[in-house]
Amino acid sequence: MMQSAMMQNQAMQNQTMQSAMMQSAMMQNQAMQNQTMQSQMMQTSVDYNNGYTMQTSVDYNNGYRTQMQEQQNNDYTIQEDEWDRDLLLDPAWEKQQRKTFTAWCNSHLRKAGTGIENIEEDFRNGLKLMLLLEVISGERLPKPDRGKMRFHKIANVNKALEYITSKGVKLVSIGAEEIVDGNIKMTLGMIWTIILRFAIQDISVEETSAKEGLLLWCQRKTAPYRNVNIQNFHVNWKDGLALCALIHRHRPDLIDYAKLNKDDPLGNLNLAFEVAEKHLDIPKMLDAEDIINTPKPDERAIMTYVSCFYHAFAGAEQAETAANRICKILGVNQENENLMEEYETLASQLLEWIRRMTPWLENKSPEATMAAMRGKLEDFRDYRRQHKPPKVQEKCQLEINFNTLQTRLRISNRPAFMPSEGRMVSDITSAWTGLEQAEKGYEEWLLSEIRRLERLNHLAEKFQMKATTHQDWSVGKDSVLSQKDYESCSLTEVRALLRKHEAFESDLAAHQDRVEQIAAIAQELNELDYHAASSINERCQGICDQWDQLGTLTQKRRENLERTEKLLETIDQLFLEFSKRSAPFNNWMEGAMEDLQDMFIVHTVDDIQSLISAHDQFKATLPEADCERQAILSIYTEVQKIAQSYGISPNLTNPYSDITPAEIGLKWDKVKKLVPQRNSILQEEAARQHANEHLRRQFAAQANIIGPWIQTRMEEIGRSSVDIAGSLEDQMSQLKQFEQVIINYKPNIDKLEGDHQHIQEFLVFDNKHTNYTMEHIRVGWEQLLTTIARTINEIETQILTRDAKGISQQQMNEFRQSFTHFDRKKKGGMETDDFRACLISMGYDLGESEFARIMSLVDPNGSNKVTFQSFVDFMTRETSDSDTSEQVLASFKILAADKPFILLEELRRELPPEQAEYCIARMPLYNGPDGVPGALDYTVFSTALYGESDL
Repeated sequence: MMQSAMMQNQAMQNQTMQSAMMQSAMMQNQAMQNQTMQSQMMQTSVDYNNGYTMQTSVDYNNGYRTQMQEQQNNDYTIQEDEWDRDLLLDPAWEKQQRKTFTAWCNSHLRKAGTGIENIEEDFRNGLKLMLLLEVISGERLPKPDRGKMRFHKIANVNKALEYITSKGVKLVSIGAEEIVDGNIKMTLGMIWTIILRFAIQDISVEETSAKEGLLLWCQRKTAPYRNVNIQNFHVNWKDGLALCALIHRHRPDLIDYAKLNKDDPLGNLNLAFEVAEKHLDIPKMLDAEDIINTPKPDERAIMTYVSCFYHAFAGAEQAETAANRICKILGVNQENENLMEEYETLASQLLEWIRRMTPWLENKSPEATMAAMRGKLEDFRDYRRQHKPPKVQEKCQLEINFNTLQTRLRISNRPAFMPSEGRMVSDITSAWTGLEQAEKGYEEWLLSEIRRLERLNHLAEKFQMKATTHQDWSVGKDSVLSQKDYESCSLTEVRALLRKHEAFESDLAAHQDRVEQIAAIAQELNELDYHAASSINERCQGICDQWDQLGTLTQKRRENLERTEKLLETIDQLFLEFSKRSAPFNNWMEGAMEDLQDMFIVHTVDDIQSLISAHDQFKATLPEADCERQAILSIYTEVQKIAQSYGISPNLTNPYSDITPAEIGLKWDKVKKLVPQRNSILQEEAARQHANEHLRRQFAAQANIIGPWIQTRMEEIGRSSVDIAGSLEDQMSQLKQFEQVIINYKPNIDKLEGDHQHIQEFLVFDNKHTNYTMEHIRVGWEQLLTTIARTINEIETQILTRDAKGISQQQMNEFRQSFTHFDRKKKGGMETDDFRACLISMGYDLGESEFARIMSLVDPNGSNKVTFQSFVDFMTRETSDSDTSEQVLASFKILAADKPFILLEELRRELPPEQAEYCIARMPLYNGPDGVPGALDYTVFSTALYGESDL
């Protein structure tokens, strides 16, 4: 449709070409509506290093073309690439193209009041190139850059090239720099691409298009004329009769064809050029002398010039298509009305759905429990996964339908479609934007609420656990502290009570942190608006009141014990007790220092957790040890007080021990310094082991998926390779799908490689979570790639063998079934004994010499293994007749009338032109004594065809 619109716009500028363009547009639309007439798609690629290659697939069912014409056309297509390569070296062709393309460009540029003189120079800045494209397409290109710098020129040429590419033309090996630099071959190739796309591609004659359509049109129009046989666009036009025939067919008043002479090509060509320029408004694009003097005129130049005749004469058939145009217009109108109704329906449904969903997404009422919020999150995920995707598709389809409808209306010159009020695409887009904004806000609110509830639940559980632990510890403590048991105790018992009370005070001080944590958690729960904050506050207040009471009772009991103890022991007793208690405590500190500085090596989380647990147990003993230390030092202090009170010398020596309080203090300070150091070392090691464990689990999770996946693909490929239920093409299709799946899975292997490298960097070598190592995965992956490639190659070989040998699908399946049955080890090849058994099962009476002969055919390398391809080749030779060099030699001998050589005229008389020229180009000269000049040796040629000799 877009091409049709462009052609209509061009018709407004060039009245003489209007009818041809309308016919082309009508034929395109008719081809779209008639499904029984499948139009042939022209695939075009331009390689400016090897010339232009046009691939066309056309099936003529009407019998118009003879077998000879088809052979000639096939030969023409085959040789096209070779001619284009010659084009790069032939100055004559370049000269013809330069003149023809310049004239063609000027025929269009003159409509814009301009033209070109030098094709490689005038297009360098890109301005006239963009103007040319606008004139021939009827469309506006992006605004050109008006600067004179090189980058301005490159930008303009790039805009032109991008427009050409947007029209479905594939440009190869060309860039804007070549055009800006004035590269003549690249410039000519680009202009040829434009000519193909805008002047030749739309030509359509009886289901053929472009080049073949133009050739068929010429053949049809010149069929009744003598001395005209158009089979190509080069040598068949040298005598000028073909051009004169085209003009006479449509305008017999301009040329008297009966008076033309085939032996006057110069006069014929100049007559056609003058008449076309004067009466048909077709500029002179060729020189008669260049065409005549060139052995093979340039095909592109001829095609360009002939296409102008097609567009000039195609309008004569306009009346025949008037009725079809009316049907097309009515059909387009009906389709447009259906699209309008469909748009209105889809728009109403989509807007109604958006109106229903937006209030739901804007409702942000919080829930008190995590379960209720998770329910809302699950509802939102269902909306995202199930409800929204179909609506996204509907919205996209709605926009596509709207744009398609507007395009159709614009192309068919209908007024633009205006939907009902509130149902414009902009209205739907606005409503959709509001929906997505509400959706985004709702999702953020959901996640925020869930995080808040998770935090609240965690804090509440933590509060209850710490509160329960504290209350369990404080049970009965107030009654014990309120006792007055010391009033009836002896000195020894009072001392014991005092020491016990000191231990309790140490324990009480240790619990101070827990009470503070409980209060802090309760405060945070209140700040986060916890739904059960009242019960939390009530319990926290009870704990704080009880704690204050315990502190008061503890202080009062200590004062009573100290007041009771006084001077109930002598200095000697104090020294004795100091000695008894300081010795084991000193030994304990020395052992503790040794343990805290002990080195360790661990490899697992369990190992380090064991060390941390032991260290935690040791730290739990520190408060008790500290109490013991303080008790020991207080004994010595009491001795000093008593000595001072009673005037005893302060330099007293303890007769029971050499340990001094200063020595105990130094060792205790060292123990306290070593404890956090040890704790830090253990925590660092624990973090490292946890990280290593995470790496192990991460690698294992992927390996445990990839390993079985590779094994499954190997099994599927194995089953596919032995499956004979379908055709070889079906197996190939299935294997190609497997190959694509395997290629798409490669990122998982790469990710696993990265994880493996990361693990090795952290020196982690064992992994109890998986049985797969990276080496296993690599070997499996390489084996999988090798297996799929080998299997595909085997199937391709089987297809080639089947087609080359004329084997039916059933025969190929039988060969595969026999091969699979006797391939007992299922390794893709039968061993010698297996192959012998296979031959015997098929009825072969094998002796050792016969079997050795067969093995030399199927296993020439002596590998003692028969592949499926060798087996198929053997069975093909055994079950079918094939051409041999002897048969070909005998055929040539018949053509040569039993002579040992053959002459050029005999080949051209007996063989089609294509095959005759093929033989002449490749047969060596005959060197026998009975030869004649120009004789060819068909014996050497025949044996060379089958590789039995070298040409």
